[in-house]
Amino acid sequence: MANERLRVALLEHGTTVDALAEAVGVDAKTVERWITQGRVPYRKHRFAVAKLLGLEEAYLWPGALTSQQTAAVSESEIVTVYPHRWAVPKDTWGRLFSAAEREIGVLVYSGIFIAQDTGLMRLFAEKAEAGVRVRILLGDPACQEVAQRGADEGLNDGMAAQIRTALLLYRSLRQRDGVEIRLHDTILYNSIYRGDDQLLVNTHVYGRFAADAPVMHLRKVTGGDMVSTYLDSFEAVWNRAAPVES
Repeated sequence: MANERLRVALLEHGTTVDALAEAVGVDAKTVERWITQGRVPYRKHRFAVAKLLGLEEAYLWPGALTSQQTAAVSESEIVTVYPHRWAVPKDTWGRLFSAAEREIGVLVYSGIFIAQDTGLMRLFAEKAEAGVRVRILLGDPACQEVAQRGADEGLNDGMAAQIRTALLLYRSLRQRDGVEIRLHDTILYNSIYRGDDQLLVNTHVYGRFAADAPVMHLRKVTGGDMVSTYLDSFEAVWNRAAPVES
């Protein structure tokens, strides 16, 4: 059976069969067999192709990795785990965002500690000016999900108030090209902070402030799917969120 995913990936990437063959060190006829006959390459070649095309090995060849192999690769995406968000070193946040060359993303309800950090606000502005896409998702202060989270944390209307404050703090940033801010009304199981292929994922714990909950530092690894899972979640929320009105 032909590997249509690989065929389409080559077309979308603008890479020819000959160019791919040369890049990974195989004959062009071998690449043709990968596509037309669905042949599965050796692991080193799968890794090289996936890296070149910017896709997951498991996506291009779904049956190539055993569940044990997938689990092992995904585990290698975990850089470290912090027991609480307040335990994450301050410079870790700066490094996460300053290293970004393509994408900065923030998915929170209020994320007030980010909005109040003038250094990060300046960094976001500089990154946007340099061509990095900056996307920020805040909870809709009028939605039921924010009200429920406020009640769960004992803040009640305080959660919505924090979001409104964050919007005020983001006011100057919102006027910059490359910066997009939207409001969402989803149940937020995790807050996600992205710098390209690295994430800080702040889990949410019922009855506790987000600052008291654990944080995972993740880095995308070819063949792993933990980071991809969280990035897909971010995109799902982004696609249904509403742009902030001027």
